[in-house]
Amino acid sequence: MFLSVFDLFKIGIGPSSSHTMGPMTAATRFLAELLSDDWPRPAGVKVDRLGASLHGSLAYTGIGHGSDRAVVLGLTGLTPQSVDPDHVDTIIAKVAAEKRISPPGHPSYRFDPGKDLVLDKKTPLTGHANGMAFYAYDSGDRLLLKRIYYSIGGGFVVSEEELQRMKTRGSVTTEGKKVPYPFKTAAEMLAMAARSGLSIADMKRINEETHMPRADLDSGLDAIWGAMRGCIERGLTQEGIMPGGLKVRRRARQLHEKLQEEWQQNRPNPVLANDWLSIYAMAVNEENAAGGRVVTAPTNGAAGTLPAVLRYWLHFHPEADQASIRDFLLTAAAVGGIIKTNASISGAEVGCQGEVGSASAMAAAGLCAVMGGTPEQVENAAEIALEHHLGMTCDPVAGLVQVPCIERNALGAVKAVTAASLAIKGDGTHFVPLDAAIETMRQTGLDMNEKYKETSLGGLAVNVVEC
Repeated sequence: MFLSVFDLFKIGIGPSSSHTMGPMTAATRFLAELLSDDWPRPAGVKVDRLGASLHGSLAYTGIGHGSDRAVVLGLTGLTPQSVDPDHVDTIIAKVAAEKRISPPGHPSYRFDPGKDLVLDKKTPLTGHANGMAFYAYDSGDRLLLKRIYYSIGGGFVVSEEELQRMKTRGSVTTEGKKVPYPFKTAAEMLAMAARSGLSIADMKRINEETHMPRADLDSGLDAIWGAMRGCIERGLTQEGIMPGGLKVRRRARQLHEKLQEEWQQNRPNPVLANDWLSIYAMAVNEENAAGGRVVTAPTNGAAGTLPAVLRYWLHFHPEADQASIRDFLLTAAAVGGIIKTNASISGAEVGCQGEVGSASAMAAAGLCAVMGGTPEQVENAAEIALEHHLGMTCDPVAGLVQVPCIERNALGAVKAVTAASLAIKGDGTHFVPLDAAIETMRQTGLDMNEKYKETSLGGLAVNVVEC
């Protein structure tokens, strides 16, 4: 089993990897299937109208997460990587007005978002909490093709058949990719590091370079950090009310200006590093909430934690350089792959412990590595960060990735730095293995009530208004 660093870190748009990027990707997959020869068509009959339905968590929080808009964008042929966030409103308005879509390479299809896109809260699809179906009809509204997809977190999308194979084989991604250092668990990763004398980043790099040239890997890693850095910088310059109706105001810019003032006046601030971490994370997640360009790390809802810790590394550590940024990302991806393989990074499956908890563990591992940590210390850092997110629910108010998500990323970044600092001051030996924390997260997610798993039916989502 091999999860590439580029499987974990995907450049796309907010506000949600599973609820925005996933449905958009599923819609483009459906378009490709329409043009394929893999389904039977009656002679002379053509597809005239398209439809889609969102189920489970996608139905409950689809409006707040932009899932409906994502489906429309995907059916126009746009991908999370290609769509320009500044043009989204215009595209959505055009489709709503014309009630037609014309994807590249396709004829024009009838599609009225008000009627042909259904948020079905009554009919869950059994494979996963984030299920969706796409339909193709002829001019007489006879169903010609139906396809079901599942958005399983972090922008990953699978068909019914692929999901079944995953459950059978215990694998989440690319089959047939052989690598020199295959590890499914943290224990296997540490054993390989001990035998080889290599760091986690070195092993991950060698695995990646089995399938791509070093120059391509490095340029890809640099592009990931460039997108993360750009998101922070844009978030620090924006202000105003975020969309969605909660009237939550952006705060990152104002807080950043206050910190800059303190910095210039050399005022003592015992929690300075925590303040910078928080502002960096909030800048990213405010951008995400506004539908801006972000990087899954490993999800959009947790997109601010890891970039904030990486920016903190560059801000406060003079030894930071481009090579260390790459090692940070490679190490983080190694840990993220283990978590995704053995548990989940989907809030709809296991709550926010799988999103911000995973992000904090990945960031802690990356920071510990670039600070000179051994593989054992890196594993310890990831375990500390994940352990102290166990049981965290996903209860977004109004289904928006704003409250408590924005501040939650900030605190996840603070925990990550604390975890890395604690781990690197030890010798790597510790009581709870990372694998045990991951398995605990999986079991906790199975036991967690559905209303706390990205449905906005419990927790803050129902209590904050009453207060």
